[in-house]
Amino acid sequence: MAMCIPEWNRREFIRSTLVAGAAAAAVPVLAAPARAAVAPRKIALTNVRVFDGTALSAPRTVVIDNGLIGLSPLGAEQIDGGGATLLPGLIDSHVHLENRATLDALASYGVTTALDMGCFPPATVDALRHQQGATDIRSAGTPGVAPGSLQSQIPTFPASGIVNGPGDALRFVSARVAESSDYIKVIVDVPGLDQPTLTAIALAAHGFGKQVMAHATTAAAAKIALAAGIDMIHHVPLDAPLDAATVSSYRSRGAVAVPTLTMMEGFANLGIPGYSYASAESSVGALRRAGVPILAGTDANHTPGVPVHPAYGDSLHHELELLVAAGLGTAEALRSATSAPAQRFGLRDRGAVRPGYRADLVLVGGDPIADIRATRDVQRVWLAGVEHAPAS
Repeated sequence: MAMCIPEWNRREFIRSTLVAGAAAAAVPVLAAPARAAVAPRKIALTNVRVFDGTALSAPRTVVIDNGLIGLSPLGAEQIDGGGATLLPGLIDSHVHLENRATLDALASYGVTTALDMGCFPPATVDALRHQQGATDIRSAGTPGVAPGSLQSQIPTFPASGIVNGPGDALRFVSARVAESSDYIKVIVDVPGLDQPTLTAIALAAHGFGKQVMAHATTAAAAKIALAAGIDMIHHVPLDAPLDAATVSSYRSRGAVAVPTLTMMEGFANLGIPGYSYASAESSVGALRRAGVPILAGTDANHTPGVPVHPAYGDSLHHELELLVAAGLGTAEALRSATSAPAQRFGLRDRGAVRPGYRADLVLVGGDPIADIRATRDVQRVWLAGVEHAPAS
């Protein structure tokens, strides 16, 4: 967020950016020129162990055929996987996109789907959709913010994202639907959008068949978001662990958690008084024990004014490591970046290695069930059957 704030001291600025900037909308950047189309090849990946959502299979063959996972290896180019592990393409459930370069960075680390949580104007989002051989995206577009909030003061922030009370909720949601937003995003700050306004937004969004994502970085904000009927709570608080009643509310209301531990760790490392990474880690453990669905998201961004910038792609592997350290099993962590987000975001053609699904695939060395750090050894990546060079 590029803005002039000479009257704020460092501590106030960092606190404000934690509350508002961790989910700040991406700065508009022109998309890279269109690239030459690359036709998917028919490939038979032999001798690969496949993650089935729980364990790794014995070595077998997986066919890539016309961008999908196929059945018959007849006529396919043979590639020996050497006993490596084949994962479904990874899904990052919280990023802020900018341009084609951000898609390529994600793809190089095996992130084949990116769920953007704030990007404007709509032309920027549209330019990133349906790019052959690139990470596939979904986006919230412009988030809903309170009048006078930090976000509303961003010079490029669209006025249509400012929600002036419950009576303005339908107008805000309708504008996002008209712009083809895949889900609705709101910033839940204290002070900020009040609960009646958030409830009205949730009702309007659900009326259009859209899920609602909430940026909530404090314990109080999480309570407000849950009471408003919001579907997914992004971030976990650093000011205090989620209490038992709030964790129970996640469970009873069917809410999903996207902790973004990578971002929380980064802010905790800034030394802000009153903030502790232990609070975030404790909350994830409590949510997991309660059976609350947890998705892997990083808050990868290049947003000016935000002091923490998780790297596109690479940070998702760190997120998996942090989730395991917080109490998830390795298979659970893998599901949090594959089948679980595919299910929760209604992406019915990905998240598993099954015939007929998109050939979004990542070949990694080692055994990520035994050691989650094995996901970092990315050897090959396919996006709808088109191979992309892995990060060196």
